[in-house]
Amino acid sequence: MSFESQRDAMVRSQLASRDIYSRAVLNAMRRIERHRFVPESHVNQAYEDHPVFIGEGQTISQPYIVALMTQCLALTGEERVLEIGTGSGYQTAILAELSHEVYTVERIEILLTRAKEILAELDYRNIYFKCGDGTEGWAERSPFDGILVTAAAPRVPQPLFEQLAAGGRLVIPVGGRFTQQLQVIVKKKDGPMKVSSVCGCVFVPLVGREGWHREG
Repeated sequence: MSFESQRDAMVRSQLASRDIYSRAVLNAMRRIERHRFVPESHVNQAYEDHPVFIGEGQTISQPYIVALMTQCLALTGEERVLEIGTGSGYQTAILAELSHEVYTVERIEILLTRAKEILAELDYRNIYFKCGDGTEGWAERSPFDGILVTAAAPRVPQPLFEQLAAGGRLVIPVGGRFTQQLQVIVKKKDGPMKVSSVCGCVFVPLVGREGWHREG
């Protein structure tokens, strides 16, 4: 089966048949070549219904989780979005398709370099990269209309909430090291947060000053 056929099957069986209803998200997932972001040794798993290791102890998330988190941001195409955890760059590409600008932070330099190369080959021009502690966000480029965190935090990092624009959405897995709840946090006009839990999930730890202090 060709990669295009695998991609169509992924969208139909893993996304549209579940609770992914956003036509924009489904179309983006159908367009973007997920296999480009997976190590060659794992390329046969690129469109399967599970995370795939990309090296350095990190994964490219299950397609359904990528779609669900993106859908939770409710993007219209005009937003400035902050992504914490560039990883493979696949989620970054999805966000770039659906928003005006994407600012992405990755603490592991080898992953950031690899993602930048792939995204440049795909001719994305609305993505800005930073190597550093994602738990501290990117204050000088804030505020952001949406923030998406692709690793699990013990609590919502305060700097990320502070960098969220009024009315903006923060999508983040929160909980322990082994199981979490995917949360959507909306920053109200008067400052407090509204928190909604979407589902249980399992992510690698968010390491940094405002997250876990080590991976293990």
